[in-house]
Amino acid sequence: MQDEPDPDPDAELEREIRQGRKFSAQEAIGRLAGPGAMKGGSPISRQRQAENAIEVWLRANLADSDGALKAVMQRHLKGSELLLENVDQPLGAVAAYCRQLLASDHLLSEVVREVDIEWGRAMEERPYFAQEGRPSDPLDPYTSESVRVRLDEVLKRTSS
Repeated sequence: MQDEPDPDPDAELEREIRQGRKFSAQEAIGRLAGPGAMKGGSPISRQRQAENAIEVWLRANLADSDGALKAVMQRHLKGSELLLENVDQPLGAVAAYCRQLLASDHLLSEVVREVDIEWGRAMEERPYFAQEGRPSDPLDPYTSESVRVRLDEVLKRTSS
């Protein structure tokens, strides 16, 4: 009687792991690529990594308790030309975006309007919209001046 060789312990372990698992498209692609295909690389694109970095940075560095300004900034930067030009330095995209808004009263007022809408949706309240020639409502959390101050702070923090 001939002795059978001991099964490969790694293959046995892999067989046990796969036994209770459903097969997915991602796994099929990974198997086709072969072992080590992702070594040293990330399955997340550089653009998505930059978008994530901006999200994390804004959460930590932008004073915005209601979150409407953060949401609008992230939406404007996501996939933007500014981001794509600065994919390896996402804070450069944030700084360039702030500079654009601060340089144009028209762009700033458009963003403030969008932030007001975002705030109204989140709070389930009617947003406060600035009206030309009238003072800002004291309850308005996002005025042109308050957003300008926050963007200026962001710009200073990205430079340091």
